[in-house]
Amino acid sequence: MTTAVDIGTLITSSPDIRGGRPIITGTGLTVRRIILWYKLGLMPEEILNRIGHPTLTLAQIYAALTYYHANREEVELDIAAEEAETKLFEQEHCKSQLIK
Repeated sequence: MTTAVDIGTLITSSPDIRGGRPIITGTGLTVRRIILWYKLGLMPEEILNRIGHPTLTLAQIYAALTYYHANREEVELDIAAEEAETKLFEQEHCKSQLIK
């Protein structure tokens, strides 16, 4: 007989880990990372294979997707903030390269 998993334990967040972003428990892998691959068109099984984490399960990938769909606005705001930060960094980097 198998033991049931409380799905509420699959995603956690802590201010000490990844800036408080939701992660797959025990991995440090952010929900945001899973969602970015998902938005690129990867299926959960493909995401699992791409990550190659030895203890990651398909259930955890689906938990990340479920978290996203239940908290879409929060995750989308996080993704948008990361993209804006990246764009600003790229602009500053390009500017500094022109000065040299």
